Amino acid sequence: MELRSAETRTDGRSFIDPASSRAATKDQLFRRLALAAGSANIPSTMRILADYAGASYYLLARYDLIQEQGLDFIVASNWPFDLVRQLGVELARGYGKSTEVEKCLSMLTPQFDLLPDESAIPEEVSREYCSLTFCVGRTRFSIMLLFLEGIILSQECLRDVGLLASYALSLGDKRDTRVERDFELTDRELECLFWIAEGKTSDEIAVILGISRNTINNYITSVMRKTATKTRSEAIAFAVRNNLV
Repeated sequence: MELRSAETRTDGRSFIDPASSRAATKDQLFRRLALAAGSANIPSTMRILADYAGASYYLLARYDLIQEQGLDFIVASNWPFDLVRQLGVELARGYGKSTEVEKCLSMLTPQFDLLPDESAIPEEVSREYCSLTFCVGRTRFSIMLLFLEGIILSQECLRDVGLLASYALSLGDKRDTRVERDFELTDRELECLFWIAEGKTSDEIAVILGISRNTINNYITSVMRKTATKTRSEAIAFAVRNNLV
């Protein structure tokens, strides 16, 4: 017999069936996730998963690109930029020290760690964060979640996040679409990114676009801030990886 969300009691009033309510909530989650993942909108996908886990902030890292210098291994994040930049080197070093066995054992298992004491974190956010490692094909990813102080986490929901993130990113991989970000680049910023990818200097781009060298540098600085990169080379690598140029 099919379960319904509401049943009638003998006194004529209705009650909500908990199992049916949970099923309806998950069904809504899957539909929203499929829409975001199908359009390769990684920030929206991560935001949906973070909301499901009860997290306030997410950071998605791609470990095959990790290195001690630069932040080009960060795929999407709504963590405060200064916190991302501060933690980037630590994440790279920590991953480099882990053995392959440790990396395999951590797959889809919620891991908890503390942000450095000197990290400036948003008000009311816990210094403890949760990370979940998962694979999409042969590529290893990790989603790192920040929560408000005092929130009670569900281990089941956290494990679901790892599985759903893997599924969602695999859907996005099948589409040749541009990755959107929380902070979209303007047309001028995309133009500057294209020309630095072509090897042009700021002076040369200024001549091409007919604007001042200082304005070009401001655009490029804005690109690096939005893409969480520190050099022009890193910005170019990010642009190529995300089909921006």
